[in-house]
Amino acid sequence: MFENKKILVLGGTGTIGQALVKKLIEYNPQVIRVFSRDEYKQFVMEQELGKRKNIRFLLGDIRDKERLERAMHGIDIVFYLAALKHVPACEYNPFEAVKTNVLGTQNVIECAINQKVERVIYTSSDKAISPTNTMGATKLLAERLMSSADYYKGGKRPIFAAVRFGNVMGSRGSVIPLFKQQILENKKITLTDPNMSRFMMSITQAVNLVLKATEYAQGGDIFVLKMPVINLKDLAEVVIEETRKKYNLPWDEEIKIETIGLRPGEKMYEELMTKEEALRAEELDEMFRIYPFVKALPVVNKHDISEYSTDSSKVQALSKEELRQLILNENLI
Repeated sequence: MFENKKILVLGGTGTIGQALVKKLIEYNPQVIRVFSRDEYKQFVMEQELGKRKNIRFLLGDIRDKERLERAMHGIDIVFYLAALKHVPACEYNPFEAVKTNVLGTQNVIECAINQKVERVIYTSSDKAISPTNTMGATKLLAERLMSSADYYKGGKRPIFAAVRFGNVMGSRGSVIPLFKQQILENKKITLTDPNMSRFMMSITQAVNLVLKATEYAQGGDIFVLKMPVINLKDLAEVVIEETRKKYNLPWDEEIKIETIGLRPGEKMYEELMTKEEALRAEELDEMFRIYPFVKALPVVNKHDISEYSTDSSKVQALSKEELRQLILNENLI
């Protein structure tokens, strides 16, 4: 469904954005417009891709509706990955998060309707579920804007849908590169809480989820990948062991794990689906589809979950060996 299409990737120079663009190239689209506000990353990405004729790099910010309207002109499919995602940064600068994650989302919606694009796929976060921080609250509101946009758009186009991610291994700001850097520089890891657990997915899984959601989207739906759960203490121990091997660090040299406590707005456990959403969820092979609250619920496939969280009393986390294999397969150390 991407061959000969005109595609716009908002936030296309981020970790997932870059991986998505590289995957989309394989489908021979007519053009991919990479839209972001980071000129240096655009330069680096352009060098890496070899100045392909069907890739265009556009500087801009989703807060700027006029710029966004021009970028979206003639586009068939929009992948919306741009956001402020860092929890403490959003906590200390809350209205900046609102301007990007909420007002920026409304700009995307209005431009997509004006330009009559075919589909808009928005990437959300597990932190949008029962949010305890500003970032999560803005992502939840953005999800609701996307879902309701499909209801009031006034025509068949565009189809709006959202994809909900857990933590993406190896992405910018993820813990594995941070742990590795701390081991090599300070011979210790700082851990918020050893009992904390998280949903974890690879960059490859994230990209595949986005592409499948684009195919399955009917309008207003939210897609949730069936993701593995990891315990943070297990992750720290595996990263220490694999970093020792990779960099030949002496085994008799102690690498400490220091507990520093939760950061502002952080939760011990994450959720990907609430009890209320589970009632409106359909189980697919690799994911769940949550139907929008503003539409009547169709007949859905039965499933045996009442909610979807990383709480160890409700779900089995990956073993250390399974976690190790996942890290090695993605070449993250």
